[in-house]
Parts: sequence; C-alpha cells; structure tokens
Amino acid sequence: MDTQLVIDCGECALAETAACDDCVVSFVCDRGTEDAVVIDVGELRAMRALQRGGLLPDLRHRRRTG
Repeated sequence: MDTQLVIDCGECALAETAACDDCVVSFVCDRGTEDAVVIDVGELRAMRALQRGGLLPDLRHRRRTG
C-alpha cells in the first residue's frame, strides 16, 4: 500500500473543468494549479471520514492515462 497520495492538477483528467469548482483540493489549501498536494495515509483516512460525514465533497482527481 502506498504511504501517500499525490494530487497533481497537471495529472488530473478533470483539470480545468467544472469539477475543479469544488474539488477537495480547494478545501485543503490555496495554491497554484501547477503545485501538487501530497497527503499521507492518515490525512487521507481523515479526508475520507469527512467525506462520509458530508463535510467534504468526494475526491474527483483521476490520473490521466496514455
């Protein structure tokens, strides 16, 4: 199992679409679209718990293929 999740808008298939408007990354920090967000396993578990509780939207990041 990976010990961290890397969210990089440059690698997201949904980048620059309406999905960005309420992407969970916007709730984590204010940063440029060229900057990746690195989340460790504990933080990912906490985010998922907040998502299940309706306090955060679901993670929409999808790694581009090809």
